[in-house]
Amino acid sequence: MRTFVRVTLTVLAFVVAALALPLTLGGVTLSASFENRYTPRTDGLSPQPVHRAHDPAKPTAVVVVGNEGAVVSDTLAPYEVLATTGAFNVYTVAPEARPVTLTGGLDLVPDLSFAGLDRLLGSAAPDVVVVPALPDLGEPSTRPVTDWLKQQSAKGTLLMSVCNGSGVLASAGLLDGRHATAHWFRIGGFDDEFPAVDWIRGTRYVDDGNILTTAGILSGIDGALRVTERLAGPEAARKAADAVGWAHYSPGASKPMVQNTFEAADAVVGFNTAFRWDKQNLGVLLTTGIRELELAAVFDTYGESLAVTTLAVGLDGAPIQSRHGLTFAPRDTPGAVADDLDRLIVPGADAAARRAADQYAGLAPVYLHGEAGFPFDAVLEDLVRLTDTATTRWTARTLEYPTEHLTLSGSAWPWTVTLRPIGLAVLGLLAAFGVRGLVRRFSPAGAGRRPPAAESR
Repeated sequence: MRTFVRVTLTVLAFVVAALALPLTLGGVTLSASFENRYTPRTDGLSPQPVHRAHDPAKPTAVVVVGNEGAVVSDTLAPYEVLATTGAFNVYTVAPEARPVTLTGGLDLVPDLSFAGLDRLLGSAAPDVVVVPALPDLGEPSTRPVTDWLKQQSAKGTLLMSVCNGSGVLASAGLLDGRHATAHWFRIGGFDDEFPAVDWIRGTRYVDDGNILTTAGILSGIDGALRVTERLAGPEAARKAADAVGWAHYSPGASKPMVQNTFEAADAVVGFNTAFRWDKQNLGVLLTTGIRELELAAVFDTYGESLAVTTLAVGLDGAPIQSRHGLTFAPRDTPGAVADDLDRLIVPGADAAARRAADQYAGLAPVYLHGEAGFPFDAVLEDLVRLTDTATTRWTARTLEYPTEHLTLSGSAWPWTVTLRPIGLAVLGLLAAFGVRGLVRRFSPAGAGRRPPAAESR
């Protein structure tokens, strides 16, 4: 029995030794990977948004972001769709009038605070409120947003959530007894967390009267087109789909889709987040006039891959205005951080046409949107060259974006990254064997044992 216990403890000790280094070092990198998605700026810069004329004859649509930020495509994709129609006054709003960080480190200056929106609309409520996924879902910091959403709902506002923004609505009690959907990654957890909601799978959006919820990330485009159909008419929605390059528009109804689930290849995200220690740092150049979807494509695609990092930079470091009037604040200039950048990414068709970053030839600027197409296509095709096929397909599934029309060919798997935890485990085992040998050599039992030759004399 003692022998069995001793052997069991020895085996457990070696198992712990093999796991200690991979878990410790991987855990540190894993935590940093997720924290970096919303790293707040620390310079105290608080620029003012550009004022835009308000047309009281048009319905008003607002995209709400929390003080802790929001998912970048959840925010910018519906914004561009609604703004492209010309049928709405479209604003971004937040509890407070200060910059908020979207995923990937893109700092948005909201058009209005909640109080500012009240001053603009008086006693009226916005006609549409779009709710993206917030990073602090379920935390006390979301309370200003959920309280405000309940007030707007009570006034009859049409609420539209994108991705896990449905969790924000559910946490406010606004989805109880309703049909709703969410991102495939979280919908199972929402089943347990919000059992009063009838969660629907296999659809890009669920239209339930005064609340419309969408599935993951780019399904927000479908939701915004449905809102456009309802408030501005089918022809306006069709023109908006063409204008933003969305080839998956399904007039009048949600297009069915295969419900994503976890696959074996999804393990790639664990290796990328925990053991890709040499992630490339990409500078992303913000230029005036850029489309909101062009920005979203870069920050969300690279960000959702969890395999590279992004830093927003500007030609002179000053805030820029997007095509439809949003204000973004870069964190530095390319020249100031050149030594920290592996590549300079230049999104935007306009920036490519005027070669906006040629002054930084030493950084070999990559003009992603030099050719026509939906903005996410070029970024996914660049990501597969930077990383591998498994990482890129994971990212597309996270975005809920069909890729059958793309050429995503490259290395099948991040083999070098995968070997790192194995190497750490071997190193831990070697260390354990070394410690065991030292313990045996210098323990009282080992030290007191005479060599066999001496004992025979």
